[in-house]
Amino acid sequence: MHINGQPWRTIWLESDQRSVGIIDQTKLPHLFATVRLRTAEDAAHAIRAMLVRGAPLIGAAAAWGIFLGLLADSSDAGLEAVCVRLLQARPTAVNLRWAVERMRHVLSPLMPEQRTDAARSEAAAVCEEDVQVNEAIGQHGLRLIEEQYRRTGQPVKILTHCNAGWLATVDWGTALAPVFKAQQAGIPLHVWVDETRPRNQGAQLTAWELASAGIEHRLIADNSGGWLMRQGQVDLCIVGTDRTTACGDVCNKIGTYLKALAAADNSVPFYVALPGSTIDWTLDDGMAIPIEERNEDEVLFVSGLTEDGQARRVRIAPEQTRAANPAFDVTPARLVTGLITERGICAASREGLRSLFPEHS
Repeated sequence: MHINGQPWRTIWLESDQRSVGIIDQTKLPHLFATVRLRTAEDAAHAIRAMLVRGAPLIGAAAAWGIFLGLLADSSDAGLEAVCVRLLQARPTAVNLRWAVERMRHVLSPLMPEQRTDAARSEAAAVCEEDVQVNEAIGQHGLRLIEEQYRRTGQPVKILTHCNAGWLATVDWGTALAPVFKAQQAGIPLHVWVDETRPRNQGAQLTAWELASAGIEHRLIADNSGGWLMRQGQVDLCIVGTDRTTACGDVCNKIGTYLKALAAADNSVPFYVALPGSTIDWTLDDGMAIPIEERNEDEVLFVSGLTEDGQARRVRIAPEQTRAANPAFDVTPARLVTGLITERGICAASREGLRSLFPEHS
């Protein structure tokens, strides 16, 4: 995508061919900064501390992290150690495991001296495929927006939660890819952007992406979505996911389940956009997905700009108050209208998913 007219991706191999560049998403929206990763531990830290986030981008960062680790030690022990280190970085997004296992599968049969070049090529392939997959998701999701626009002739009002735009992937995004495609097609849009407490990725990232793209949007408090639906101000919901089970249960940023409940009660279509790599074919029950419990400070403190333009972090609760911080929730398949994948749109069910991914039958 473009920032001030310049094309950017979220992760790239630097010109020295031995380090990897990323956009530091913890600095957005008030500062655009990049960081250079030189070691596998740099990559693991970027994933843990959410300099990179979003399931597809986490997978891409893990792939590059393995490449960086092999620069230091390409032995069998070195390969295994870097895979284990990266797998421990975050527990919920299945793309992390998917990318590590893909890299391990390619690299394990090779001689140690062959692994570094192979890892560089495979990590680059992971990224290129992610771009193509997400653009395809956008094209399939565009059909839903086009159908709504043909029915009413009015701007299509879309509600999204968290950030599933290009910042969550290598490029294009998942839930926002159809929005970007619709803009290119000239369809008038209005996007309701959940602030997405506690880390405010909607307010800080989704709003920034939409503003950069010139797409009309409004930021709303997380609890506003249900009321907007009751007023007829939402035509459809599109969200992303960090892990989807083989039966169509969806794990996404905390608060997604409540939006799905409100959508069901108000007959608003609720779609989830995801690449095939985010489907966990080993799980049937979404409640078995490990839910990351993050640091309570993400709930107790907020960051932003003061009136004099200074970045500040402030506590919003009493000193003696503790916080719970589950990072994700699970939306059962029965509340999901459909899954938007790179292969098309299907029902949120085992049969629906297998119709698009028959190799997993």
